[in-house]
Amino acid sequence: MILIKLGGSVITDKTQYRTFNVETIHRLCAEIKESGADTIVAHGAGSFGHVIAKEYSLQNGFTDPKQVSAVARVQYDVRELNLMVINELLSAGIPAVSVPPGSCFMMDNGKLLLNDPDVLLSASELGIMPVMFGDVVFDKSKGFGICSGDQIIEVLCKLYDPEKVVFVSDVDGLFDKDPKTNPTAKLLTEVTSEILASVSSESDIADVTGGVRAKMEAMLRMSSPERDCVLVNGTVNGRLCSLLKGDKVISTAAKGGL
Repeated sequence: MILIKLGGSVITDKTQYRTFNVETIHRLCAEIKESGADTIVAHGAGSFGHVIAKEYSLQNGFTDPKQVSAVARVQYDVRELNLMVINELLSAGIPAVSVPPGSCFMMDNGKLLLNDPDVLLSASELGIMPVMFGDVVFDKSKGFGICSGDQIIEVLCKLYDPEKVVFVSDVDGLFDKDPKTNPTAKLLTEVTSEILASVSSESDIADVTGGVRAKMEAMLRMSSPERDCVLVNGTVNGRLCSLLKGDKVISTAAKGGL
């Protein structure tokens, strides 16, 4: 089985509040179906979550009563996004159901705790894909916190023990510098903990759930001698499908653990 995290940068325009990239997600869902791979998908919140979360500093937990209405708004928005993703999966012929993170998870000082795996396991055992997403989740110590799609994938990796984990982003992989601002940036096809330590901090992209470095650290934690964890560009037609079929594509693979 393969775990797939569809990044918020791919399924939304993260600079524009509540902007859904319907053509891209439609194609990616079709590619997942076409690949024939056994998969489970989670996705980021993108502009449906990050814009308000950043404005009200929700990642820091409860510090101001004004945040309460923002928590409710973000939860509403990301559920709408999730239902749009679910609709595209269903249209592609993939039986998928929405599983809000709060139905399974709590947090404690930012650490994600899986309270009840039965909801997820029951769905997948029936051949139904449980689809989770970045959200605001209640936190025992901080009141609430941001539960990122990356955190969800890391927990699901422990639960399902997949053969491969795929992060779908809007870049070809990890570069030694930020490729969006530096034309001399070079793609790193493989990353170990030693290589990551040497990568320029310019490759970090600030958002409320961490940047590229935090993503690669999570990928390294999920990698093992038996499991590749791969970052691939979902904006390129056919690349995800080829990767899921086992073909070699332009990407970055995390190897060796952290």
